[in-house]
Amino acid sequence: MAASRAGKDPDGKAGNSAMKDYDYIVVGGGSSGCVTASRLVQDHGARVLLLEAGPAKPSPVLAMPAGYMKFLASDAYLTMHKSVPQPQLDGRAPIIPQGRVLGGGSAVNAMVYMRGQAADYDRWDRYLGQGSGWSYRDLLPHFKRQEDNDHLAGEFHGVGGPLKVSHLGHHCAMSQAFVKTVQGLGYPHNPDFNGAQQRGVGFMQHTIDGATRRRCSARDAFLAPLMNDPRLTILTDASATGLIIEQGCANGVRYVHAGQTIEARASAEVILTAGTYITPKLLMLSGVGPAAHLKEHDIATKVDLPGVGQNLQDHHEVPLIAAANGPYGYFGQDRGLAMLRNGLQYLLFKSGPVTTTGVEACAFIDPDNHGPDNHGDESTIQLYCVPTVYLDRDISGIAPCEGVTLTPGVLRPKARGSVKLRSADPAAPPLVDCNFFGHPDDLRLQVAGLRFARKIMAAAPMRDMLTSELFPGAEKASDADLEAHCKRMVKTTYHPVGTCRMGPDGDASAVLDAKLRVRGVDKLRVFDLSMMPSITSGNTNAPALAIADRAVALMMG
Repeated sequence: MAASRAGKDPDGKAGNSAMKDYDYIVVGGGSSGCVTASRLVQDHGARVLLLEAGPAKPSPVLAMPAGYMKFLASDAYLTMHKSVPQPQLDGRAPIIPQGRVLGGGSAVNAMVYMRGQAADYDRWDRYLGQGSGWSYRDLLPHFKRQEDNDHLAGEFHGVGGPLKVSHLGHHCAMSQAFVKTVQGLGYPHNPDFNGAQQRGVGFMQHTIDGATRRRCSARDAFLAPLMNDPRLTILTDASATGLIIEQGCANGVRYVHAGQTIEARASAEVILTAGTYITPKLLMLSGVGPAAHLKEHDIATKVDLPGVGQNLQDHHEVPLIAAANGPYGYFGQDRGLAMLRNGLQYLLFKSGPVTTTGVEACAFIDPDNHGPDNHGDESTIQLYCVPTVYLDRDISGIAPCEGVTLTPGVLRPKARGSVKLRSADPAAPPLVDCNFFGHPDDLRLQVAGLRFARKIMAAAPMRDMLTSELFPGAEKASDADLEAHCKRMVKTTYHPVGTCRMGPDGDASAVLDAKLRVRGVDKLRVFDLSMMPSITSGNTNAPALAIADRAVALMMG
């Protein structure tokens, strides 16, 4: 049965035409899927079916830079994956959201545009064998061809691409003080975290149109120009349930739409872009994965690939919170008269607090090798400045107030988690084991990041704006105290990767080869962040976009 055409205009309205077969089926309409479908249709004239489990468009509020904060705890456009209980976190089971809307994470995230360190990609190239096609030099042209930066160009940046990138339209006094304070502690001001080096402190770039001050999601950048192209079929609210694998070849996909189970077939290839949690789940439901685990759920093994679902990595962070002696940030700006005033300013002038995500500045540091003589770029901590009292859950005694939250995040955690099947039922969520602090170095480095955050709060000019540390409290000073705080409060930074990693032929745990082909299955590839052998150093949406662009280029030769 053919899929019906949907989402053929910018409002996501359905049409009536149908197509019996496709050249390519792309499973997952997030950042990677949008780029993949766009490249195949626009550059190669392919007939493509793009399947997305979520709705066609999110709330218009999410188009405003500050709007995403209204949906941080909402399941309207997020799937709330819950990790299995973590013994090393005293039984906690952290919640780990995943975007569920056309555009994926790029439609609901904080819009940070961060590529990571050149060494991240060069590390992949050495692992795969130099010349594999995955070095930073190989990826840079793809970052640039996608980008339309409103103020940067030259060696590291693109102008005229579909993806709008800019600085935020507003920087508050607390963010500015943070940037100056970290410089006073010996780190250089970095005007471009995506340039020659990442180390230092500064203001982050975002996927926001500098002219309109609106979010530029992967849907906006890559799919919107093709919404009326008859070669592209977009089907939303369509959940893939498995792959059609016949005689070792992926020939199509089964999915559920409007209560019906439908089969769609691809003459060329099937490409999985369903994300780090769902891509391995679909492979395992289809008989591709660890044979022993598949046997537990009475799933016949078609290809025994022990690495499917393994190697899960994610950035994690822990907050340090202080009260302020004045209105330097965004406390109360989303309520009452302040909200009305800010909204009106945005609508009339495209300026003011609504043009910011509220997370404007960060620092890339190495607390183990801190000092003016350290000029290396292998920073180990990304430390965000959130100019308000921010917690993702209620904590007794901590009330919202004027203040600041510093959140150091470990850039390259050593622990590895996993994704497994809960059952053979495609509707059952996967079993996610985040394994935060599963390696002692990750906890040690997280504590070191908190201690450096305290140095920032104790230095001018930031200290002159603060009154007291609210959480965990200045009296919590020993390593044991801070370790307990980390275990209580550690949370995801929403960057899961690695569960279908690519690797060299000699690595039995590698799921993909260097061209992102699934080993043992013809006509099947994975283009999402589950392909990462190791996580990149920073926010992962920009890598997701460039990796998919690179992957299409490799596939098409």
